[in-house]
Amino acid sequence: MLFKLYLKELKDSFRDRRTLLLTVFLPIIMMTGLTLFYEKLVSSSEGESYQLAISSALNEEMKANLAAHTNIELLVSDDPETIVKDGDAQAAILLENNFGEKVLQGENTNIVLIGDSFSENSSALLSIVMNALNEYEKTVVSDRLNKLGVEDSVIQPFSIVQQELSAENPTINLVAMLIPLILSLAVGVGSSPAAADLFAGEKEKKTMEALLMTPVKRSTLVISKWLTISTIGVLTGLITLLVVVLEIAFFTENLKNAVPIHDNFALIIVFAILITVLYSMLIASLLMITSIIGKSIKEAQSYSTPILMLTVFPMMFLSTSGLNELTFNHFAIPVINVFSILKELIFGEIIYQHILITLGSNLLFIIIAFLIGRMLFMKDKWVIN
Repeated sequence: MLFKLYLKELKDSFRDRRTLLLTVFLPIIMMTGLTLFYEKLVSSSEGESYQLAISSALNEEMKANLAAHTNIELLVSDDPETIVKDGDAQAAILLENNFGEKVLQGENTNIVLIGDSFSENSSALLSIVMNALNEYEKTVVSDRLNKLGVEDSVIQPFSIVQQELSAENPTINLVAMLIPLILSLAVGVGSSPAAADLFAGEKEKKTMEALLMTPVKRSTLVISKWLTISTIGVLTGLITLLVVVLEIAFFTENLKNAVPIHDNFALIIVFAILITVLYSMLIASLLMITSIIGKSIKEAQSYSTPILMLTVFPMMFLSTSGLNELTFNHFAIPVINVFSILKELIFGEIIYQHILITLGSNLLFIIIAFLIGRMLFMKDKWVIN
C-alpha cells in the first residue's frame, strides 16, 4: 500500500507542468547561469585591451615600462582625468610638475592613479599599472643606490617566497563552494513546490478530508508524501549536478582545470550521492512541516522561504575557511556539514570520521523533523481547514 501511494504521489507531482518546470528546468537554468558566472569570475584578463590616459609629462622610461604591456593603449593628454570621466579610458596617471626632473635629482614626488574600483576593467588595469610602477620604482631605487656606491642587497636583506599549504589549483576552492551551493539551491527549489502541493495544496483544494476518510492509515499517507518530496529533491539535485558537471567539463576552461581527478574518484562520487540523498531527506522533512502548517500553497511557500534562505548561508561562513580549519562543529551542524564534507570530497579528502559525523547528524535531525511532521499530521487541526 505504501509503495503504491508513493508511486501515485510521484506521478501526480510530475504530471503537473508547473511543478515539472519549477522542479527540473528552473534549477538547471539557474545553476547554468551560476556556473558560467563563476567561470567568468575566475577567467584571467588575458586578451582584454585597456585604455590608459597618461600625462604628457610622463618620462620616456616610464612610458616604455607601460608600453611593454601590449594590452594597454596609452592615451597622452594634458588632462587625463577628463578622459577617464568621459569613458574613453579605464584609468589615468596624474603626475606632479617636473616629475622627470625630480626623479633624476633624487627628490620625492607623487603619482596619482585614477580609476573606478567598482569596474572590473578599471580594477584590472589599475592592477597592471601598479605592477609596472613598482618595477619602475625598483629601477629608480637601484640607480640611486649605484650612484651612492651602495649595493641593492642593503635595502633587500632577504627574499620572501610564499608557499601554499596545498598544491591544488587555487580555483578549486571556488568550485568547492559552487558545487554545494548548487546542490542546496537545486534541492530546495526543486522540492519546495511538491512539498507545498502535497499537504497545503490538498487542504486548499479540499481533497485532504476525502483522503483521510480512506482506509489508509495517516502514518502511511505522511510517509508516502515525505518519500515523494525526498525523491523529487534527490532527482533535482542529482540532475542539476550532472548538468553542471557536464557544463564544467565541456563549456569551461578554468573551472575544469581546477578539478583534479583523484585515484579514489569513484568513492568520492558514492559519498557525494549519499550526502545528497540525506540532505534531500532533511529538506523534505522541514518543508513537510511548513506545508502541514500552511493553510494554502501560498502560505506554505511563505513559511518555507526562511528554510530555503538558510541553506545558502554556510557558503558565507566556509568560503574563507581552509580544510585544516574545519572542526567537529562543521560536520555536526546540519546544512553546514553538507558544505563542509563536499568541500573535503572535492579536494580529494576522504576522512571517514567526518563522514560518519555528518551522516549521523543528518539522520538524527531527519528523524526529529519527520516525527514533528508526523505528529502534526495526526492532529485534525493541522490537516483540516
